[in-house]
Amino acid sequence: MSASPSSTSAPAGFGKAFRSLRNYNFRIWFVGGLVSNVGTWMQRIAQDWLVLTVLTRHNASAMGVVVALQFVPQLLCLPWTGQAADHLDRRKLLMATQTAQGLLALGLGVITLAGVVTLWQVDVFAFLLGCVTAFDATTRQVFVNELVGEAQLANAVALNSTSFNAARMIGPAVAGTLIAVIGTGWVFMLNAASFAAVLASLLLLRRDQLHPQIRSASKAGSLLEGFRYVGRRADLMAVLVMVFVIGTFGLNFSIYISTMVVTAFHGNAGLYGLLTSAFAVGSVGGALFSAHRERPGMVLLGASALAFGAGCALAALAPDPALFAAALALTGFAALVFVTASTSFMQLASVPAMRGRVMALRLAVAMGGTPLGSLLVGLMADHYGPRWAMGVGAASGAVALWVGLRHRSVTRRIAAQENSST
Repeated sequence: MSASPSSTSAPAGFGKAFRSLRNYNFRIWFVGGLVSNVGTWMQRIAQDWLVLTVLTRHNASAMGVVVALQFVPQLLCLPWTGQAADHLDRRKLLMATQTAQGLLALGLGVITLAGVVTLWQVDVFAFLLGCVTAFDATTRQVFVNELVGEAQLANAVALNSTSFNAARMIGPAVAGTLIAVIGTGWVFMLNAASFAAVLASLLLLRRDQLHPQIRSASKAGSLLEGFRYVGRRADLMAVLVMVFVIGTFGLNFSIYISTMVVTAFHGNAGLYGLLTSAFAVGSVGGALFSAHRERPGMVLLGASALAFGAGCALAALAPDPALFAAALALTGFAALVFVTASTSFMQLASVPAMRGRVMALRLAVAMGGTPLGSLLVGLMADHYGPRWAMGVGAASGAVALWVGLRHRSVTRRIAAQENSST
């Protein structure tokens, strides 16, 4: 279906990196997601600070448990998340998941303001949020294709990452101030209110200008079909291994930064928010860099893995918050290039009817390993200090680079075969 002129009009000055924003539906989605993501990052900072400084005495292991409970549902829900994204109306599914996330934020805010919140309650809310997010994250990734179509997919994925990480830059800095002024409970309440923005964007979409995707028939064994499809593709398997290594052992920055703040730099919530924002500044740069790329390949994945490992190593050695922030910015840049490249690579390399299940597997691998990684990193931070814990992140980048180098020729050959067949 061709879009009407109104769907492609946009303010003058949009360059190549912002071309997807010429699409009306994607603009609406982008703005709504930005507002909601700011609230989400505010809640993450408030939740981390609540666990680390109010409910425990700087216990990184307790925080690792909360992180683990928030991500383990990616594995538990895997039999259903990909199928839901491939078979159900994605717009309606997103409205349901976004509403549920808003209600969970509201519930956590209420018990915190009432002064009855305990660590086990935070654990329960983290697990429930993880269950909802497992469906939401998979569906959001494949829904982008319905908004912009195949030609603009890589750019739209990168701009989605820009929105998420611009929120990561704004949310923590705002949260650090608000925690000191109004407390963690009200931060949770503000996050609950922010979900109204993304729900409004879903209601305002012009459904006649969406790009409907081919959906496979719902049948028994469709999940196994997804496993078999990925298992036959050496290029997808190589990227999955790289994503697992960095996602499990590298992307634990809520633990890295918070423990560095309270044990190495002896700072407060404001410093935690600012340092998290420093990571996000680099992430936004990485997302904008990725927006210029038409179709990422193994070279970009390997280079970003190398830069990620180097950034983690520099952060672990940083003697003060200023140098730590600079290293975090580099690490954030590399992390977002890697995440965006792996997401675009796996979507564009998969047939449309399988994308929901392929992306569900990617998310399950990326986030499902987080419980293991967060527990390991939390224990290391408690027993050996946060600098050694960040060394695990540095090692993950080196291992991912090695995997990428080993499989570079395989992915190049498969890409050539795909291009010749089309």
